Amino acid sequence: MQNFRVCIDANLALKLVLAEDDSPRAQALWRRWIETETLIVAPPLLAYEVTSVLRGKVHRGLLTAAAGDKAFALIHAQGIEYLAPPALHRRAWELAKRFQRPNAYDAHYLALAELLACPFWTADERLYNTVKEQLAWVRWLGEEIA
Repeated sequence: MQNFRVCIDANLALKLVLAEDDSPRAQALWRRWIETETLIVAPPLLAYEVTSVLRGKVHRGLLTAAAGDKAFALIHAQGIEYLAPPALHRRAWELAKRFQRPNAYDAHYLALAELLACPFWTADERLYNTVKEQLAWVRWLGEEIA
């Protein structure tokens, strides 16, 4: 067993169940993590975000009700471990201030990865571009997968 972990955000997780341009890349990365027994973690916020996004897509007619139900079931069956260490919100607040983020949602993912000293993977290129110079452990799905 590799005994390694990664933190992911909702943007990356959603690509596992929605047909988007970079979904095959997310699925390949996910398969690699599963094959290497990598522990995939996220703050509990991820569950709320993916549920909200999927429900919004069904409501707006971008997904059928059946497709929404299937995507919801699949994403919540991925085996993501939700972690909320005591310092999570404080550190998210500090990171949101440091990077002048208008809200602290993304900062919770950054905070968890930092607190666990593990890589953070995102599909959000704007977030990546904002922090990449100062947080070398942040990775973007658009990067080449070695």
